[in-house]
Amino acid sequence: MGKPTGFLEFERADRKYEPVENRVKHWHEFVVPLADGELKTQASRCMDCGIPFCHNGCPVNNQIPDWNDLVYRGNWKQAALNLHSTNNFPEVTGRICPAPCEAACTLNIDDAPVTIKSIEGAIADRAWKEGWVVPEPPEKKTGKKVAIIGSGPAGLAAAQQLARVGHDVHVYEKNDRPGGLLVYGIPDFKMEKDIIGRRVKQMEAEGVTFHCNVQVGKDITAHDLEKKYDAVLLAMGSEHPFDFFAKSSGRSLDGIHYAMDFLPQQNRRVAGENQRPGTRELSARDKHVIVIGGGDTGSDCIGTSFRQGAKSVTQLEIMPRPPEKENKALSWPHWPMKLRISTSQAEGAKTEFSISTTGFEGENGVVRKLHYTRVDDKMQPVPGSEGTLDADLVLLAMGFSGPIENDVVKELGLSVVPRGRFKGLDADEKSYKLPGDNKLYAAGDVRRGQSLVVWAIREGRQAAHAIDKALMGATTLPR
Repeated sequence: MGKPTGFLEFERADRKYEPVENRVKHWHEFVVPLADGELKTQASRCMDCGIPFCHNGCPVNNQIPDWNDLVYRGNWKQAALNLHSTNNFPEVTGRICPAPCEAACTLNIDDAPVTIKSIEGAIADRAWKEGWVVPEPPEKKTGKKVAIIGSGPAGLAAAQQLARVGHDVHVYEKNDRPGGLLVYGIPDFKMEKDIIGRRVKQMEAEGVTFHCNVQVGKDITAHDLEKKYDAVLLAMGSEHPFDFFAKSSGRSLDGIHYAMDFLPQQNRRVAGENQRPGTRELSARDKHVIVIGGGDTGSDCIGTSFRQGAKSVTQLEIMPRPPEKENKALSWPHWPMKLRISTSQAEGAKTEFSISTTGFEGENGVVRKLHYTRVDDKMQPVPGSEGTLDADLVLLAMGFSGPIENDVVKELGLSVVPRGRFKGLDADEKSYKLPGDNKLYAAGDVRRGQSLVVWAIREGRQAAHAIDKALMGATTLPR
């Protein structure tokens, strides 16, 4: 695909970033896009490798070599049509997906994969700019009604697919705006929220009805939805945070908060939206911030803290420091474990590996110190390695164990089952149907445990396929 000798002639080149000293002063995206000519050059590097291992790395089955070839040949509109045939929201994945497709690229054997993520994002952004993204309402309605609980990427993807084949789709969202963690979890400097807003408008024009500020299980019962609709898709996400310090000394001190109590507040401030009733305002301004957890949520806390004016930000990770370069013979084409420096970490955070928090110390009921010990490769404490860190704000970003269980899950008496480190609802990946005589389906993080946005989009699309087939006996929707 692309230019047969492109991968031999051209070096990998990717998007650059606005300098740190400038970008930490605002909440806007700071990625500097590649010029069209450079994108064409990068697309030409996609080699005719016989087996496109990038397909293996992409959960939504993007036809990556095809649209790389189309970009190389200047056929951007056809590239956009191809991309949208497998991915409802490529402008999202082109911004925040970690790009497992690039890890699987044949050229990654030499650490120079095709810049798939940047090309994907450029195709999607150009499609919007040129007006190629338009509502796709159905030619006729089926008379079937589907309710979707949750408007994150899984719920949105399912809603759009189901509406386009003629079902009457209603999405219930507990927050002020649709989007789930796309709107309330991911900071604006990684993805500005008009990206989601314009998709919502498109979906409304396609027949999707959004019911915001409605929490199913509290404001309306899930049983009522079952009676009213032909199918109900649970897509509430995995929002119950891990807290390994419940019994640690000082855990009750003020200033220790979950990441998802901290991040949504700033997103609401940027949007000019009121905080949730009863919310206590949190800020990192003039504070020594400790972020516990080394994943994407932890990095989002770092970037947000710097923009709020933190004195210092330190990230703690209990796992050992990964190698800077993976062993390709052992890892490729799978996602490798190696050291990655996020854009937020690069803004000045200090990251400590192989360190375990043992407790907290405070003054006048407010946290001031974090106690720690170093750990070995088996995560056992190393004697004599104890110490303390200044801590005015501690953010817990250690992941999520499963769905919130005090509303929909509790009302319906659903089985929440162990799923490795996570808990999910017991629906299989073929029918997405919950066991029993009911109209209930589950997709996204609520089913498979916390994961990537691209996996949620896949789950939503496949759940839509399953629901349409169950309601109509057959379906034209792709899996």
